[in-house]
Amino acid sequence: MDVRRRGAVVEALAPAKVNLFLEVLSRRADGFHEIETLMTPISLYDHVSLTANSTGILSLTCRWTHGVESHRIGRGAARGGFWETLPPPEDNLALRGAALLRGLAGVRSGADVVLIKRIPAAAGLGGASSDAAAVLMAANVAWQLGWTRRQLAEVGAQLGSDVPFFFHGRACLCRGRGERIEAVDGLARLHLVVVRPPGGLATAAVYRQCVPAVRPRRPDELLNAARAGDATQVGRWLFNRLEEPAARLSLWIARVRTAIQRLDCLGCQMSGSGTSFVAVCRHARHARRVAASLRASGLTAAYAVTTCQRAVAND
Repeated sequence: MDVRRRGAVVEALAPAKVNLFLEVLSRRADGFHEIETLMTPISLYDHVSLTANSTGILSLTCRWTHGVESHRIGRGAARGGFWETLPPPEDNLALRGAALLRGLAGVRSGADVVLIKRIPAAAGLGGASSDAAAVLMAANVAWQLGWTRRQLAEVGAQLGSDVPFFFHGRACLCRGRGERIEAVDGLARLHLVVVRPPGGLATAAVYRQCVPAVRPRRPDELLNAARAGDATQVGRWLFNRLEEPAARLSLWIARVRTAIQRLDCLGCQMSGSGTSFVAVCRHARHARRVAASLRASGLTAAYAVTTCQRAVAND
């Protein structure tokens, strides 16, 4: 995650993520699920700008990027948009993160945050969690706190299970609720297409429909293929235990899978708890062609992206 200061303004790019592997191991006593997942950041970004102020007030301006219509899911298919109305600032995870950090650090300054969104919401792409991580990093710089990434990740864990992942800047195996994170190095860059159909799913609803694995799958074959740069085998070993229950809740899951499978991709699966899909492509030109074909078919939110793999110190 890149953070830069431009005068008084601190800017950060907040990447989306996709799950290349997701197994549900068991239901925990606290009501959550024990999982094992391989997540990687991708080159689809929200943009955060944060400016410290002396008023002590935290403010957030949040909008979709230029050219994206903010239509509600459900009406979007008829009007050419796939975009939800954004929540009010007080419900935004990024602003909650800034408030939490300010309280923990004893900061009296406030901040004006501008969040320009491109990552589809309610999609299994981690947009809200990434935005929260980006704001924590930007506020750390703007308020001159000097906190380490590790410390900021601990703050992020109080906001949501996925937030700490975004401080690593590369693919990670995540276990527990997703909070136990092991960075994975040596993975080759993959050319992907990410598709968000006009209908989202609530994470809790998908997990309620999920039956944990009796014989859990392992990500070993997928990791070996990714390290070898074998995109064909990566496509073969994609797996997401949540796709089947999600398909019972949304007809879009089967529709998107069928649309992608007609386009000669190496493999595809749902990302996270859905409803977005990720497809593995042969090269950048193939990914652009697949994304264009999906957009022409009416799936407006289709992006040709790559995986991101950066060595980032946590201290």
